[in-house]
Amino acid sequence: MFQHIALVALVVRDYDEALEFYIDRLGFELVEDTPLDDHKRWVVVRPQGQPPTALLLAKASGDRQAAAVGAQTGGRVFLFLHTDDFERDYAAYVRRGVVFEEKPRHEIYGVVAVFRDLYGNRWDLIQPS
Repeated sequence: MFQHIALVALVVRDYDEALEFYIDRLGFELVEDTPLDDHKRWVVVRPQGQPPTALLLAKASGDRQAAAVGAQTGGRVFLFLHTDDFERDYAAYVRRGVVFEEKPRHEIYGVVAVFRDLYGNRWDLIQPS
């Protein structure tokens, strides 16, 4: 049996501002952007390198979803972005205006630093040991 998580839904305020952040700042690629109706689109992005998991950027609908934008995990690190070259990606992200909460640190599992996306969701950028 082979299974993998294909998509993780990330609630966003606006499709286009989310695309600007994930494509222009993080360097993700656009997989799909299909209009579903006058208000909804099926928007999928993923890190470079053809990994199996991607993000479905889901525009918040209603007060409950709007309140979850940026806080889907109650303040915990939400997503873990692995890299094969921490220094390269860290420097590129800083140049593009990505806000890191801390300086890079060496842990038993690798080099890591926490950053926030445009909505405040916390991410780990990690180069595993």
